[in-house]
Amino acid sequence: MTTYVIRRLLYGLLIVLLVSMIVFSLIRTMPGDPIQTLISQAEITAAMAGGVTGDITDYYEQLRRDLWLDRPIPIQYARWLGRMVQGDFGRSIIRNYNIRSELGSRIVVTLFLGFMSFIISNILGIALGIISAVRRGKIIDSVVTVIANVGMTVPSFLVAILLIYVFGYLMELVPIFGYQLPWIGDTAHSIRQSILPISVMALGPLSSTARQTRSSVLEVLNQDHVRTAWAKGMREKAVIIRHVLKNAMMPIVTLQGTMLRLIFGGSAIVESIFVIPGMGQMMVTAMLSNDYPVIQACTLVLTVVVVLSNLLVDLLYGWVDPRIQLT
Repeated sequence: MTTYVIRRLLYGLLIVLLVSMIVFSLIRTMPGDPIQTLISQAEITAAMAGGVTGDITDYYEQLRRDLWLDRPIPIQYARWLGRMVQGDFGRSIIRNYNIRSELGSRIVVTLFLGFMSFIISNILGIALGIISAVRRGKIIDSVVTVIANVGMTVPSFLVAILLIYVFGYLMELVPIFGYQLPWIGDTAHSIRQSILPISVMALGPLSSTARQTRSSVLEVLNQDHVRTAWAKGMREKAVIIRHVLKNAMMPIVTLQGTMLRLIFGGSAIVESIFVIPGMGQMMVTAMLSNDYPVIQACTLVLTVVVVLSNLLVDLLYGWVDPRIQLT
């Protein structure tokens, strides 16, 4: 097991390195120039203050040299990688904040909302999937199937807008923007702020989990050992827990790796709509202004999350089915 984990971590490190190289190169081919954006902001500020901007050509070239943007991309990447290994994420080109400090405060918000959504989607999705399979053909099965289909097909941004309009604007039950962690400030207000974004983030994974659980449970219910358990007079609860659920878990566990990635990857949409100061909103803002160092740092963190989620799923395989040997 230890050898397997070490080998997978080394593979993951290689993946992170390759992704960082690709992203580093691609974002520099995107339309727009962060230095030009920065200079435009400076010109606007100077104009509002009544100052004179003067000739900006020299200033433009000086900024490019200071940020090493005038060097070949391989040299830029080598410098960035060397600083990253030392834990130096650099500074934002546009807003001049320390990226590591800013990312550290924002990633806590994203991780909290993401894991809460992941836990809720798993608990409710598996429960609804089991109920739907056991009560196949009944009203509850139809209701769960319809909800799951709608949840899988409706875009998250549309769900967010509808929830904001109904529960935030019309009914005024919950706040529609902003967020603070529950252990900072008013806990009750933080919980109310969490309801809508967590609901939006959990809806898609919950729907997928419910459908996958239903299909897996139905498949196991038709196997001989389950019919034998029913024939012995075992209670429904005992049959589901002992003979059905664990044997149906393998496809569900496989799905969770994808769901975890989708939750964190989709956080950018939810955080932007609800004005949540998380890593997703930070990345969207950086992409709109071509803030290279911020984009690279956020992409690196998301890649690490994907690699670790894949490793976690593989380790869970061995726990769910001991017959699987991790070598």
